[in-house]
Amino acid sequence: MNDVQQRIADIVKGHRVVLFMKGTAQFPQCGFSGRAVQVLKACGVGDLTTVNVLEDEGIRQGIKDYAQWPTIPQLYVNGEFVGGSDIMMEMYQAGELEPLLTTA
Repeated sequence: MNDVQQRIADIVKGHRVVLFMKGTAQFPQCGFSGRAVQVLKACGVGDLTTVNVLEDEGIRQGIKDYAQWPTIPQLYVNGEFVGGSDIMMEMYQAGELEPLLTTA
């Protein structure tokens, strides 16, 4: 595992809920990241850790390899990859996301 992959693994495993996104929770830099933050807030997540991939090109590319998922944002709960913005929205609308986040 290279240095970037190890840094990502440490972040994912060191926090309960992690969102790799463009921008910050307070100032998202793309619509998909903004929607992901809104969904997490609607689910009552209070311990969200965000990683701004625009601040680190290594992380921006490395996270795509880490999950073998081509897009950002990416949500991790208890060290497990959940999905991107569309999957988060589908899970939220189906009532599946909030229980995952509250029981985690």
